Formats: sequence, C-alpha cells, structure tokens
Amino acid sequence: MSFIWFLMIGGLIGWLAGIILGKDIPGGIIGNIIAGIIGAWIGGMLLGSWGPKISDFYIFPALIGAIILVFILSLILKSLRNAS
Repeated sequence: MSFIWFLMIGGLIGWLAGIILGKDIPGGIIGNIIAGIIGAWIGGMLLGSWGPKISDFYIFPALIGAIILVFILSLILKSLRNAS
C-alpha cells in the first residue's frame, strides 16, 4: 500500500509543479509521477529534509525540486522544438 501512496504523492507533486510553472509535463500522469519522484530526489539533494513528510516525500523540498526539473525540462524541449 505504501508503494501506491508513493506513486500518488509523486504524481501530485509533479502535477503541482506543472501548475505552478504553467507548463505541461510530457507523458501525462506517468510524466507527473516521474517528475514528482525525480523532483523529490533533486529537492532532497539540494535542500535536505525539512517540512511535512508524506509517504517518504518531504513536501517542500520535493515540490521545489520538481519545479526545478519541470523548468529545465521545458527549456530543453523548447530548444529542441526551435532547432527542428
């Protein structure tokens, strides 16, 4: 059951990052989950562990990490679209 929570919270964090930046994450729900999980890892590496914790995610660092990931991903995708 904790794996399902892990996926749900990862998807929610990825979705919130996309909403905050006003960018669509490629891949839909799967993309949101991946962005949330990788964003949580990035946020944990950069900011450490602080704030409320839900299903192995510290919410604030995970959200900030996901925002950073979505921003960088949107820049890369934009440059690829302009190059072709």
